[in-house]
Amino acid sequence: MYLTQWLQRSLQQTPDKLVTVFGDRRHTYRQFGERVARLAGALRGLGMAPGDRVGMLALNSDRYLEYMMSVWWGGGVLNPVNIRWSVAEIVYSLDDCDTGILIVDDQFLPLVDGIRARAKRPPVFIYAGEGQTPAGLLSYEQLIVDSAPAPVADVGRGYDDLACIMYTGGTTGFPKGVMQSHQNLWSACMPRTIDMPPIQGGVVLHVAPLFHVAGLARALIQFIAGECHALVPTFDAGEVLRIIERERVTETLLVPTMILTLLAHPDFAKHDLSSLKRLTYGASPSAGAMVEQVIAALPGIELSHSYGLTEACPTVSSNLPDGHTEEARRCGRSRSVGRGGFGVLVKIVDEQGQEVPRGTVGEVIVRGPNVMQGYWNKPEETAKALRVGWLYTGDGAYMDEDGYIYIVDRIKDMIVSGGENVYSGEVESAIARHPAVLMCAVIGIPSEQWGEAVHAVVVCKPGIELAEDEVRAHCRESIAGYKCPKTVEFRAELPLSGAGKILKRDLREPFWAGKSRAVS
Repeated sequence: MYLTQWLQRSLQQTPDKLVTVFGDRRHTYRQFGERVARLAGALRGLGMAPGDRVGMLALNSDRYLEYMMSVWWGGGVLNPVNIRWSVAEIVYSLDDCDTGILIVDDQFLPLVDGIRARAKRPPVFIYAGEGQTPAGLLSYEQLIVDSAPAPVADVGRGYDDLACIMYTGGTTGFPKGVMQSHQNLWSACMPRTIDMPPIQGGVVLHVAPLFHVAGLARALIQFIAGECHALVPTFDAGEVLRIIERERVTETLLVPTMILTLLAHPDFAKHDLSSLKRLTYGASPSAGAMVEQVIAALPGIELSHSYGLTEACPTVSSNLPDGHTEEARRCGRSRSVGRGGFGVLVKIVDEQGQEVPRGTVGEVIVRGPNVMQGYWNKPEETAKALRVGWLYTGDGAYMDEDGYIYIVDRIKDMIVSGGENVYSGEVESAIARHPAVLMCAVIGIPSEQWGEAVHAVVVCKPGIELAEDEVRAHCRESIAGYKCPKTVEFRAELPLSGAGKILKRDLREPFWAGKSRAVS
C-alpha cells in the first residue's frame, strides 16, 4: 500500500468529480492530480530525493492536501509543522529530521527570517500564500506552472517506507518525531471505513488542523472514499456554520470546545444544517451534557467518539453511534471511548505488563499495524514506548466485560487543553529555567472552556518573589502559547514522597474532587 493509490484510483474512475473546496477555489480530481504531479516534479527539482523530508507551516487549505499528496507522489516524507509552536520549537523539528524544504502561507511569513537565522541547514522556502511572493522565497503557484508532471514514485515502495514524521510533545522538553509508515496510516484509516462506510457523494469539512494526526487521518479517509473535501483555514463558528449550509457538508470532526461554541452561536438556528449526517468528536475531555445538547440541536445525527494518540496514527478505539443511543447514554456507555478498531488489539495491564481483570484500572497498551515505527533518532524513547510489540500509551483506563474502554486518568503527565497535548515535563523545564524558581510542578485542572487548563505550582528561591504574568512571559520565550500556564500558584513548598518525588496526585486532588472522570 502506497498512500497515493487512492488518488490514482479516483483519477482513473472519477476524474471530473469535485475533490476540494476552499473559499472560491474548486478543483476536480483531474485538476488536483495535475497540480500534485507538477508540484512533485518541482520538489524533485529542488532536491527532494526519495525519503527526504518536506515541511509545511500553514493553516488548512486545499494546498495543504496538495502538499501531502505531492510529497508522497515524489517519494518524499511529510513533516507537518505545528502551527502553534515558537520559532525555537519549529527549528528544533526541522533540524532534528533534516527538513530541506518548507512551505509557508501568509500567516507564518513573519517567522521565516527567524527560522532561516536559527536553523542549522536553512530550508528552501516556498510561499503558498495569496499575495505577491516575497523576496527570498519561491512561488508555490509558479513552481506548479513551470514544472513538468513527475511520475508517481510508488514502484517498489510502500508498506514500511516512511510516510510522515509527526512531532509530538516531549517529556524531556524536546518534541519527539513519530515515524509513521504508509502501512501505519493505511491501517489506521481502514477500520473507520469498515465501522462507518463512507457516505456516497459526501462532503467532509476539515476544521481540525491538518498538521495534527487526527486532521491528517480524516483527510486520508476521505481520499479512500474518493469524495470531496471542504476546508476552512481555522475554526470560526460563524464560518463553519456557513460552509456546512453552503456546501451541504455531510460530516466533520470537531473537539468538544468547538461543538459547544457552535451550539452557542447566535446564528446557529438560522442555518440549514440538515445535510450534516455525522459528527465525530475527540481529542478533548467530553461531557455528557454536550452529547445531549448535540442530539437536541441536531436530531438524527450519528455521533462517534474517537480515542487515540499520534503513536497509533492515531485511532485506538471508537465509540460508534450505537454507543450514543438513549439506552447507551442512560447506562453510561456513551462515556466510553469505545472498543478497539479492526486490526487493533487493546489490553489494560499492570506495571508488570500483565492484563488486569475487567473493571480494574491499568495502563492502555495497543498492538496492530497502525502502531508507529518509533521515534526519529530517539532509540531510548522508542524502547520505552514499544515493548515486545506493544505500544504503551501512558493512559490509565479500565475495560468492561464487552470490551468497552473507559479512560480515567493519565499515567503520563499529559494535559489535553483545547485539543492540544501538553506535556507537563516540557512546561516544567521552561519554568525551571527562570532564575527565581526553586522548584515547580505542572498539572491539568478542569476548565469549562478548554477541557483541561495548564496550572503551574511554583516555589520561589528564598527571599525572591515572582508574579504570575512574569512566569507566563518567561515561558513564551521558549514554548508555544497554548503550553504556557493559564494559572500560576505560588507555594512555600511542594508535597514530596519519601523518595523526594513531587506528589502530583496531592496537587490535583482539590481541583478534581467530585469529578466522575478526569479525562476521556
